[in-house]
Amino acid sequence: MAAHSSEAATTQHGFLEILNAFVRLGLTSFGGPTAHIGYFRTAFVERRGWLTAETFGQYFAFASLLPGPTSSQLGMLVGLHRGGLRGAAAAWLGFTLPSAFLMLTAGLLGLGLLGNAEGLLKGLAAAAVGVVAHAVWGMVRGLCPDLRRRLIAIAGFVITAAIAGAPGQFLTLAIGAGLGWLALKDLAADAPAFEPAPLPRRVSQTALVALGGVLVVTLGLVLGGATGLFGLVGGILYSGTFIVGGGHVVLPLLESTVVQPGHLSSELFLAGYGLAQAVPGPLFTISAFLGAAAPSGGLVVSLVCLVAIFLPSTLLMLAALPHWQELQKLPAMRPALAGMSAAVTGLLAAALVFLLIPKAITSVATALIALAVLAFVFSGRVPAWVTVLVAAAGGALLDLVGLL
Repeated sequence: MAAHSSEAATTQHGFLEILNAFVRLGLTSFGGPTAHIGYFRTAFVERRGWLTAETFGQYFAFASLLPGPTSSQLGMLVGLHRGGLRGAAAAWLGFTLPSAFLMLTAGLLGLGLLGNAEGLLKGLAAAAVGVVAHAVWGMVRGLCPDLRRRLIAIAGFVITAAIAGAPGQFLTLAIGAGLGWLALKDLAADAPAFEPAPLPRRVSQTALVALGGVLVVTLGLVLGGATGLFGLVGGILYSGTFIVGGGHVVLPLLESTVVQPGHLSSELFLAGYGLAQAVPGPLFTISAFLGAAAPSGGLVVSLVCLVAIFLPSTLLMLAALPHWQELQKLPAMRPALAGMSAAVTGLLAAALVFLLIPKAITSVATALIALAVLAFVFSGRVPAWVTVLVAAAGGALLDLVGLL
């Protein structure tokens, strides 16, 4: 893992370099938001060394506190860290466009669920378990090197397991910060300084003003009972603004803002829901399907809906980031952030144990796929795309012979 200086953190790297890295992830990151964090950590902390484990943990904590798609926001923060605003744009484009293209095409062609692909999908889900397990192990080693921080991680695990959804996540981070402030004060002088993403304050101020405008437009469309194209876009903007808890939670919220008002049929929405589970990348790209498949939709509407669901949370992230950075500079905050990073480790471990494993490990065969992927990732010698293809092919083959 490469260490970074403050100078390195503000270096503007190439748009194409960042785009290429995130396109690879956009094509191979199956398994939903929890798995994406594991893929990101492997790609940018361990393999490329673009940022330290500590900085990754702090960006993850920041993204977890915000409404919107946590993995997409984390990806944009990594891109921002690496290459400024152009880097953030490259990260979003690379990670989002592969799945958005698939969802858009499916919506335009009237396609719904993938056909007979149960084995393939189960193999991909099992692969996500291996990737996340490796990420949790790496976070334990990097962010919880002593007994105190491991105990904080255990506390985060217990809280997240006991209180589901966004309330549990917020409480985990808050208690982690409090325990860190109480128990890790000796780390204040020795903790490495946070490496801020290169974001000019004027950009943050502009984002705040733009966010206010988006909120006014969104509430006007939703409360005003807009119909047709405007009603559809308003419902998607509303979902992107107020979603808390990640990609999986946006789907029921979209159902209430898009299906119930009659902008899209329940059958089409459920088809898009199923397809969103099957493609790589962020689940929020279901908006591209909704925009393409709606009676008032099409190619242009699909692209508008795709941008609309990401826009509010992206503006909020840009508006809030400088204030988060200022907090990092306070010596009293360093123990709290160390505790929060440890708690994030417990949070991800709880998601692995209680959300991902029960859904993905449904047989001895899927458990063996997950273990094989874990071995591949630990070796560091197998590219991510090869790992994904092997897991998918293994799942399809085992299903074919009746072992899945």
